[in-house]
Amino acid sequence: MFGYLRPDYPNLYMKDDTLYRAHYCGLCKSIKKRSGNVARFSLTYDVAFMSHLLHAIKGVDVKIEKKHCITHWIRTTPVAIPDDISLDLADVNLILAHYKCVDDVIDEKKGKIKSLVVKKGYKRAKKRLPEIDEVVKNSYERLRKLESDKSDSVDIVSDCFAEMLKKISALMLKDFSNDTSENIFYLIGKWVYLIDALDDYDKDIKNGTYNVFYESFKSCDYKTLISENSGDLNFIFGSIIYAVNEEVKNLKVKFNKDLIVNVLTRGIPKTTKRILTKNEQRQII
Repeated sequence: MFGYLRPDYPNLYMKDDTLYRAHYCGLCKSIKKRSGNVARFSLTYDVAFMSHLLHAIKGVDVKIEKKHCITHWIRTTPVAIPDDISLDLADVNLILAHYKCVDDVIDEKKGKIKSLVVKKGYKRAKKRLPEIDEVVKNSYERLRKLESDKSDSVDIVSDCFAEMLKKISALMLKDFSNDTSENIFYLIGKWVYLIDALDDYDKDIKNGTYNVFYESFKSCDYKTLISENSGDLNFIFGSIIYAVNEEVKNLKVKFNKDLIVNVLTRGIPKTTKRILTKNEQRQII
């Protein structure tokens, strides 16, 4: 994953800020428990939010305690105590990190050291969650095929990541999975892939790396892409944001929905606006 799923902090309740950070630190602890200290670098904000979302949908509240850790060794910080969900997510995080590193090596000829660092933890995670490993493996294989074919379809290419997260959520939630939860994870996957592609536009062109927006619009740089195609980009991201807002209305959770609403209905639009308007004086969305 890429780390784009974050709250809109100015509109985040203090209790939810504590909860969000506790989930992040709890997952970090879970990764250590599953795969050792070194693997902790692979944790992303995306997976931390997934932890909160899965706990809320399954109706499993976290136990929070103040603890010291590798980055908070002087003062204690609130930490969600590892449970079955966070331990499984720690494995999911390692599986996602492994295939992201493999993809980076293939695309950009970099990431070999990171790949070696997560390799041991990945092997353990694969043994514990073989179905999820297969889902991620197949999704990346499908994505690489589309990339090698220089696909110019934003929907088809982003569907790889979207379907991957949808299937992961169904396997994690089991009987708690429903159309709303699967649709939300699908939309998260679609948005994460596309916002990363937009954010990396100039870098991908410079490195000669596949970028679905370049294949779709053929703009020479990011500034030109935005200035010439703002209407299409508004429609692409606006459609996702609208769909997310509609699905959130149908989401049934037993507690802590405020954080979910903040990240999905405020955080996603805010990050989208930030990336769409970087280096630009005028506002696109």
